[in-house]
Amino acid sequence: MDEDYRHCEALVRAADKDRFLATLFAPADKRGPLFALYAFNLEIAGVRDRAREPMPGEIRLQWWRDALNHERDGEAAANPIAAALTDTVERFALPVALLLDLIEAHSFDLYDDPMPTLAALEAYARKTESSVIALAAQVLAGNNDALGIASEHAGIAITFTNILRAFARNASRRQLYLPIELFERHDVRVEDIYAGVATPSVEAALADLRNEARRHFSAFEGALPQSPVEAMSAFLPAALVPTYLAVMERSGYEPFKTAIEPPQWRRQLTLWRAARRYGKMMRG
Repeated sequence: MDEDYRHCEALVRAADKDRFLATLFAPADKRGPLFALYAFNLEIAGVRDRAREPMPGEIRLQWWRDALNHERDGEAAANPIAAALTDTVERFALPVALLLDLIEAHSFDLYDDPMPTLAALEAYARKTESSVIALAAQVLAGNNDALGIASEHAGIAITFTNILRAFARNASRRQLYLPIELFERHDVRVEDIYAGVATPSVEAALADLRNEARRHFSAFEGALPQSPVEAMSAFLPAALVPTYLAVMERSGYEPFKTAIEPPQWRRQLTLWRAARRYGKMMRG
């Protein structure tokens, strides 16, 4: 089992550096289970990239549903992510329903249907990033009702920010997470997005989503004083939201060209400062 957890840690270190660094602030005996959750999240969120077509992706997602429902125990035991996740779920009595909802939400990724409304995007975020944070917080601090609001807003802020960071990449494969509602509000032409043309209308719609991300980030930090300090490291990735948004708000930002990737040293410093600040804000 230790080998399975180490496998998960290596995956997270390579593919989700922010969460890897944040997990280093967790107690040593909780890091393996956190890495298992985060590796599972990477596996499900990355199905579209690996499958390329919807049907193979659906088959892969169904495998994970079956594994979580103990219908593929033999195969799951041979899969290091599934084995570590199963052990984590059992040790910490995690609700499997949240993991199944996460899988269901990510089935949206396999298709090129546009996100219809801001409310629909928030619902997607609640079932994906917010659930991951809530589960990580439960590993760290137990089943505590006070964690719900902070987890919800942190997850939405992270999701909106990640969508903005991946805007050009998603547009290049004709996939839109930016809600149609924002297109209509600013008279955005979808053809301009697919063509990589940053019109004033496109930039205004992106600015709206940045404002929504900031609103949820503020609500997240406002809920931290009611949350137990033991859960802190689960929330630390959200502390990077303002850092990423700031890159998009600089003069000369081009949504189809500018890389939203601050230096790692700056992200590490931001996480360290946030750990100190959140430690003082949260309920001891």
